[in-house]
Amino acid sequence: MKKTLCILAAALALAGCKGPQEPKVMARFVPERADDFIWENDYVIYRAYGETLEHDIDFLTSPGFDIWVKHPGTLVADRLYKDELENGLSYHNDRGLGKDCYKVSKTLGGGASSIVVADSLRFPATNYRSWEILEQTPEKVVFVLHYPQWEAAGYEVSLDKKITVEAGTHFCKAEDTYTFRGPEEKLFVAAGIIRHDIVAEISEDDRFAIWEHASDQSKEPEDGMIGLGLVMPDADGAALMEGHSVLCKEIASGETVTYWFGNCWSKGGDIASAQEWFDLVEKQ
Repeated sequence: MKKTLCILAAALALAGCKGPQEPKVMARFVPERADDFIWENDYVIYRAYGETLEHDIDFLTSPGFDIWVKHPGTLVADRLYKDELENGLSYHNDRGLGKDCYKVSKTLGGGASSIVVADSLRFPATNYRSWEILEQTPEKVVFVLHYPQWEAAGYEVSLDKKITVEAGTHFCKAEDTYTFRGPEEKLFVAAGIIRHDIVAEISEDDRFAIWEHASDQSKEPEDGMIGLGLVMPDADGAALMEGHSVLCKEIASGETVTYWFGNCWSKGGDIASAQEWFDLVEKQ
């Protein structure tokens, strides 16, 4: 048997066959940490908050995307969770992999969206309640987060958030489908980023980019700079709203708002300056 396996391996090598490809993307439900949903490629890590966080830990209901900065290359999110939950090593400290040094609270965080009613952001009443993986390969993962119906200033609204994560880029694609009933046939949707300690920024009608200090320095003060950006090719315009930079799009019920959101870390090793980040957002 051993000889047969060796012969087979040699034959496959001669035929140019390779072993399984190492994944460059991941997305998964994290029941061991308050029902987080985490996604990652070789450049960025994001997470959305789940149901348990509303009740058992921080009592936080927020649609915002959290950001974990990282050193580009391999996937590290599972290791960071394991070190935190099993080994007592906080993922707020960088040990050569990356860290959580971004503050979300009850905001859009690093790239989520919300409906707008009477010039105000109207967030979902709960964190996401269910999820599904639509596609998963070593280079690409597509999933949906479902936010159940909530009431917002006379509207009944639900949200299906589809996110595409691909290898080799600082950006993820969001396709947000809002279904609603209410006084008007159309609503504005604002996709945005909460503004922290900003050093530099650029803004156009269909994109913006921010260069800011790390917003959560409670564990390690020397966290470098974080670049954030959002691109919505068919946006109706950009605005500042309740402490956020946003791009807005008017939709009817059942229509989808498509945009790209991304980030970088000055200590990650590939983008070190605001201008480098702004150039990347301009090309996206």
